[in-house]
Order: sequence, then C-alpha cells, then structure tokens
Amino acid sequence: MDAAEVRRDLLRARLGRRQRSRPLVGLSRFDVLDELVTLIAGDGDDLDSQAARDAACDVLDELFQGADTWEQLEAATVSADELRGLLEVFLAHYVYNRVPVIAERLGRLADPEAMRRADAQLRQIVEDLVAIRLPADPFTVDWSGSEGVTIAADAIRDVYQTLEALDGGQP
Repeated sequence: MDAAEVRRDLLRARLGRRQRSRPLVGLSRFDVLDELVTLIAGDGDDLDSQAARDAACDVLDELFQGADTWEQLEAATVSADELRGLLEVFLAHYVYNRVPVIAERLGRLADPEAMRRADAQLRQIVEDLVAIRLPADPFTVDWSGSEGVTIAADAIRDVYQTLEALDGGQP
C-alpha cells in the first residue's frame, strides 16, 4: 500500500460522510453506532475502509462503554487529552487491522493461550510504533491530507519492518 492509495481511501471516506449524513434521532443504539461508524470510516467496501470501520468500532466502544441510554451517551464527554488518546487508539487499531500478516502469523499458533499472548504483544508493538509516529499535537494534522496519510502509511511500514526484524529478516 502506498501513500496515494491511503490518501484516495481517506478522501473517499470523507466525501462519503458528507453524502450519507442523516438524522440519527429515533434509531436504535445499534443503528446509531452503525451510522456513526459509517460516517467516520466509510462503508467497509475495501481493506482500508474495513480496517477503519473496525478501528472506529473499537474507539466508540471504549468511548461509550457501559452506556445503555441516550442520556448516558449524551453524558459521555471527552477532554483534549482523552481525545488525543482516542485518536491514538484509533490509529493503532487501524494500523493493526491494515497489516494482514499479523492474522496470518497468529493463525500459525496452535495453542490458543499462546495466540492470545502473541496477539497482545503484537498489539503493544503496534501501539508503541503509532505513539512514536503521532505528533505532539495531533490536532494540527489534516488527517485526510498528505501529512495524515503519511503518518498512517509510515506507521504501517514500521510495523512490517518490525515484524521482519523479529523474524530474523524473513518477510
């Protein structure tokens, strides 16, 4: 995947959000969350969009954990530090989801406990690599522009390079 592909997919998702906005009042919470995920990450019709949808679901789940009513959803507030954390979580999950060799490598493990430990270690590696790439003030980044695309693409490249190094240079 190159930066042009990432940029194209982010732009497609951004334009799609504008076209699909519709009132959410009166829908079930599952429909609302589905609509929010679609607004944030697109329809999931390609690998990038699906990775973004899965990451958005994880972030929304973290943000609204335990909220069962509209009042509880409305009461969920986010500080600037929490928003930065949510952005970092989103980007880490997006990057993790964009690296299909992770699932392939985990699938080679026969022991479910070993698979869970390896998954946790790989997620931590991805989170650390994303944290390194994330600028001190991520709110100044145009995430649909070249800087945002470059940050995501570089983080994905870093994950591939790290996995290759962990395997002793084997791709």
